[in-house]
Amino acid sequence: MRSTQRFLISAAALLGCFGASCAADEPDEAVSGDVTVFAAASLTAVFTEIGDAFMAANPDTTVKFSFAASSELVAQIGQGAPADVFASADTSNMTKLTDAGDNSTEPVVFARNVAAIIVGPGNPEAITGVADLANGDLLVVLCASEVPCGKYAAAIFEKAGVSVTPKSLEENVNAVVTKVTLGEADAGIVYRTDVIAAGDNAAGVEIPADINVVAEYPIAVTKGAPNVEGAQMFIDFVNGDQGQKILASYGFLTA
Repeated sequence: MRSTQRFLISAAALLGCFGASCAADEPDEAVSGDVTVFAAASLTAVFTEIGDAFMAANPDTTVKFSFAASSELVAQIGQGAPADVFASADTSNMTKLTDAGDNSTEPVVFARNVAAIIVGPGNPEAITGVADLANGDLLVVLCASEVPCGKYAAAIFEKAGVSVTPKSLEENVNAVVTKVTLGEADAGIVYRTDVIAAGDNAAGVEIPADINVVAEYPIAVTKGAPNVEGAQMFIDFVNGDQGQKILASYGFLTA
């Protein structure tokens, strides 16, 4: 618990206090129907809880999620997948959506995150920082280069001046977490929130602010959303007090 607390405090110092003062109010009117949300894999746990809370507040709705790499999701939307909401783990994939005209509302950033090194419980390889990941004897797994967590890892390595040869390149951040927690890899680059969510199944090594990245998570209603009203109400809920509290409880820095 103490190490987790230090991990949270350190990351908060890196990002600063974003607070929830500008968050939208909770929706006052109930909506109905299905709301299909395409969301970055790193949002799986927190959005599942937010979805449950949204449905509790709007009993006539059903929130359906599709979690995957942001790059994969925006490609699916571009190919006509019927999504109401797109929540990305980076701004570049949201820009792909808006450049293609596949949004109907302007994206808003609802949360922020930072990268971290995930290792096995107790850190058996005694990894202390990014430079250690260049050790050829370590089994390091990373996200693929087109995936946000892969882009962030590449930026961190460039800032640190290290070259890392991964054992494998994964399709999303959840796959990186799985390989480390199953003991199939020694370490990987994920988000701070992923380390926290892994609990006793993993440990985290902080990445110093001068070489770390700050991931911004934007969200928008998609063009041609089947449930425009429900989509906007979901986004309002995410940005409202309850949604922001849930995000904070998972270690996200709120908007």
